[in-house]
Amino acid sequence: MERKEIEVFSELSNFAIVRMPGRNFPGSVIQGDSLSILLKHAERVHQMAIGTGSLELIDEAALLRELLAERLEYYEKVITASGFSLPYFRQRTI
Repeated sequence: MERKEIEVFSELSNFAIVRMPGRNFPGSVIQGDSLSILLKHAERVHQMAIGTGSLELIDEAALLRELLAERLEYYEKVITASGFSLPYFRQRTI
C-alpha cells in the first residue's frame, strides 16, 4: 500500500466521487459490500436471461456478470493481502 493525495468531490456514503492522480476525470467509488450486491443482482439477471432464450441478452448479462466478478475478485485479493477481512459473506457460483 502507498499513500497518495486524491481529489475528493463527494464523500456521500456509497456514492463517493474521487479523482486519482494522473486521471483526467473523477471516478465513482463502489464499496466492496456494494460491489458484492451488484454482482449478486447481475448473476440473477443472467439466470433470468437464460430463461428467455435470447442469445444476445444472455451474452450481455454474462458479460456484465463476468466484469463485476473480475472486479470483485481483484478487490478481495487486494484487501485480504493488506490484512483486511471481507465486509460480506462470500458466496458466489462463478
